[in-house]
Amino acid sequence: MAGARNKGNPGVMGWIDDRFPLTAMWDDHLAKYYAPKNFNFWYFFGSLALLVLVNQLLTGIWLTMSYNPTAEGAFASVEYIMRDVDYGWLLRYMHSTGASAFFAVVYLHMFRGVLYGSYRKPRELVWIFGMAIYLALMAEAFMGYLLPWGQMSYWGAQVIVSLFSAVPVIGPDLAEWIRGDYVISGVTLNRFFSLHVVALPIVLLALVVMHIIALHEVGSNNPDGIEIKDKKDENGIPLDGIPFHPYYSVKDIVGVVVFLFVFCLIIFFFPEMGGYFIEKPNFEPANPLKTPEHIAPVWYFTPFYAMLRAIPPILGSQFPGVVVMGGAIAILFVLPWLDRSPVKSMRYKGWISKVWLLIFAVSFVILGYLGVVASTPGRTVVAQICTGLYFAYFFLMPFYTRMESTKPVPERVTG
Repeated sequence: MAGARNKGNPGVMGWIDDRFPLTAMWDDHLAKYYAPKNFNFWYFFGSLALLVLVNQLLTGIWLTMSYNPTAEGAFASVEYIMRDVDYGWLLRYMHSTGASAFFAVVYLHMFRGVLYGSYRKPRELVWIFGMAIYLALMAEAFMGYLLPWGQMSYWGAQVIVSLFSAVPVIGPDLAEWIRGDYVISGVTLNRFFSLHVVALPIVLLALVVMHIIALHEVGSNNPDGIEIKDKKDENGIPLDGIPFHPYYSVKDIVGVVVFLFVFCLIIFFFPEMGGYFIEKPNFEPANPLKTPEHIAPVWYFTPFYAMLRAIPPILGSQFPGVVVMGGAIAILFVLPWLDRSPVKSMRYKGWISKVWLLIFAVSFVILGYLGVVASTPGRTVVAQICTGLYFAYFFLMPFYTRMESTKPVPERVTG
């Protein structure tokens, strides 16, 4: 088929197409992939996530060339990169800032999916692949968090890995298996390094490819939640669709420019972001005999960390908190089957859905803040309330989405 498309082209592209479907792939995924013509601001973040992924892969490759994955040399090698390697400081800050940027655009990308019902039929698999990417990204970030071998890296990993020991029966053996030792040590560092630079990037790339293929198979959603494939002209082209290239590929450049402006601003002027991107204790080498005053994960993990701390131990076991923390992520996978509304987009849902989405978003942000600061009795109560609201948004969704009255959805996409 690909060869037939370039049958009259005897040049290099024709030669390639006879052996590899390059033109067919270009047409299917860009030039002749018809996307809804009413994409708005929220649709920038998918392409930005892809941009940051490329940044992380390229800067990560260069950093590994000078990094020493041993307990004795890891911290010193990071200092060597920062001080002696040409532009090493820039590579390190691009990578550390890129990690936070990755989660920022992914969270906004996920919020857009919830806002416009991009998880609804026929895009359930697109959503599941996206959530698998999110899960792999969390694992990738956690493994990389240990690599600088600073105080917060060491003790943060110590706290998170020790949570696995709360699992009944197999917990202690599971935590020991993850560490490869009785405590966080050079063995753990080497193990996490291998997973961070080899195994998880392969998984991440495979999931991204499957996510994009699944998306292009069923077509992109839009702010109205209307299927543009339902109305086509005599040539089979959607009436409300335009080719992704050049229209959206050029439009995305605007988003990329704005993003890079903010990204560079952070890198060159406040790369530690006041301790939120790189914590102050991480400028000290790991010391198993000295515990930091306040141990907290990086900001993108803090909502779930706050949930963990909000659940009191039962019989001295932190397992209930671990279950809640894991459940907060797992419940996102079943979101397509919880929403029973006859419409997809929040534009046409009732006021109950809009209020609950606002409550959900605010609760998540508050939990993120509570996970950064030290725990107090008052903050614990607030965290418990926000955790309850977080889960209530999902558990009550089958009821309030079915009972509320909705607005009529137009037959064609609006502006």
